[in-house]
Amino acid sequence: MNPSALRFRLLTALMILTGPVLAAGTGAHLPRFAALRSSEVNLRAGPGTQYPVEWVFLRRSLPIEITAEYGHWRKVRDMDGSEGWIHKSLLTGRRSVLVTGAVRTLHRHPDAAAAVVAKLEPGVVAKLLGCRTGWCRIEIEGHKGWLPEGAFWGAYDGETVE
Repeated sequence: MNPSALRFRLLTALMILTGPVLAAGTGAHLPRFAALRSSEVNLRAGPGTQYPVEWVFLRRSLPIEITAEYGHWRKVRDMDGSEGWIHKSLLTGRRSVLVTGAVRTLHRHPDAAAAVVAKLEPGVVAKLLGCRTGWCRIEIEGHKGWLPEGAFWGAYDGETVE
């Protein structure tokens, strides 16, 4: 085999073996949060339509954590730890959060003593407006307010979101 053909085969093998790592260099950091763009999204076993559907998400705006990238496919994890692949066209960068645990109090200001805006049941999905030092501002059905870190899933502890 001539040196050019050998070099081509070695380079091709290297690209196949390191594809997910190289694809992750899109400029966006990993892991990161996104949300489902559609009310019906297939979670696949691998990065392509040839892979079987393992789960179907039926909730638009549900927060999802992107953990890897491969071409147009994103490996994601949901709040329960289920993982799989979703085509990037079915995701949006518009952030959301999922209320967790018990009933949570939405405050007018980022202070536990601030006026109460609303009470939120576990499982409520809200639009994430921003985060700063231990609190995140959200919007749900026209109500805007602040939730403390730990009251929801969809942002990292200590993350600043603008």
